Formats: sequence, C-alpha cells, structure tokens
Amino acid sequence: MVAKKAAGSKAFKPAEKDLADAKERVKKIIPILKKAYPDARCALDHQNPLELLMATILSAQCTDVRVNIVTKDLFKKYRTARDYAQADIGKLEEDIKSTGFYHNKAKNIQGACAAMIEKHGGEVPATMEELTALPGVGRKTANVLLGNAFGIPGIVTDTHVIRLSRLIGLSGNTDAVKLEQDLMEIVPKKEWTLFSHLLIFHGRQVCVARKPDCSNCPIKELCAYEKGV
Repeated sequence: MVAKKAAGSKAFKPAEKDLADAKERVKKIIPILKKAYPDARCALDHQNPLELLMATILSAQCTDVRVNIVTKDLFKKYRTARDYAQADIGKLEEDIKSTGFYHNKAKNIQGACAAMIEKHGGEVPATMEELTALPGVGRKTANVLLGNAFGIPGIVTDTHVIRLSRLIGLSGNTDAVKLEQDLMEIVPKKEWTLFSHLLIFHGRQVCVARKPDCSNCPIKELCAYEKGV
C-alpha cells in the first residue's frame, strides 16, 4: 500500500480530474453516512430564521456547544431584529462575550439586523444574494440559513467539510468558495444540506483532524486518504 500523505496534503486527487469517479463515490458515501449518523442535523439550537442567523454569526471561531449555552438566554432577551438593532452595544457584547471576538460579532449582529429592518421588514431574507448583502454574512452563513431555515439546498463549507472533502478526494481546493462549487457538481442537489451535516458529524466523531480513525471509518474503502491516493 502506498504510504499515506499528511492529512493536509494537496496531493490528493481533486474532483475536477475525475468528476465521474467522484460522483459515483459520493452516491455510495451518502447512504453509508446516513446510516452511521441518522441524527445528522444543524447543531445550532434555533426555532426560527432570526435565531439561526444570530447563532451562526456567533459560531465563528466558537464551538456549537458554547453558542447554544449563550443563545439559551440571548434568545429570551432579544426576540426581533429590532431588539438587536436597538440594543445597547455594550450590553450586547457582554451577552455574547464568551463566544469570543464579541466586539466584531456584536457589530455584525446589529448591522445585519438594521439592514433587515431597512430592506426586509425586519425579516431574514431567503436568497443567497440578499443574505450575503447583510453585514457579516458570507456564503457559508447564507447556506446555513438557506438549507436549515428555508429548505433551500446549500453546501456549508465549514472546516470539517473542507478538510474531509480533500481527504476523501472529492476536491483539491482549500478555498471555501471553489470547494463549494466543486461539491455542487459532485453531490446531488437535493442532498447538499444533509451532505454538509454528514461530513461535519463524521469529522467530529471519526475523521478527526489530528488523527483520522481510519480503522473505524465506514467509508474507508471509498476514501483517497485511506487508500493513500
């Protein structure tokens, strides 16, 4: 067997060189991961699009567990976009401080909510173009909202999705937007949202960053890293 390369290597075969193979492997990978992680879903607690948007902004450089602890009280205190937009910035920062980078996050929260009040009647918009026009909202956050709040398929290229897509051999890209475009070609559109959740669950439980547990991986026979490609 060929010796494996480092987990972050760029040498794995990118999808664009063998699109047909990547598509076929994904067709096999998805049902296996569905069976392994039947509860795969968005890990951020929320009851509506506004709560999910706030939680996703807070999740930058922070664990979902910590965000859920913070939002348990935050969502009781702030219920509308206007509540956030008109809040005292110092108090809002204090409310979200434990998620880290709280100055910037508070600024983005208030900016996004002010924009929603001005342009969308205080509601979270449901298109990629409108979402990414909000302060602090990029494609990753927009896809979280589209897929989990509005039922519109979207691939969330978080660190797990980027890392596993490269390890498995679905894409050679490290750039989130380029990798998202690769996966949009490879993964059936109806599975985009769930596929992201499946990779995230797999990345947290088995294919961990420091040392992938290949011996217990249900998709090892379909993985470029396991095969030393």
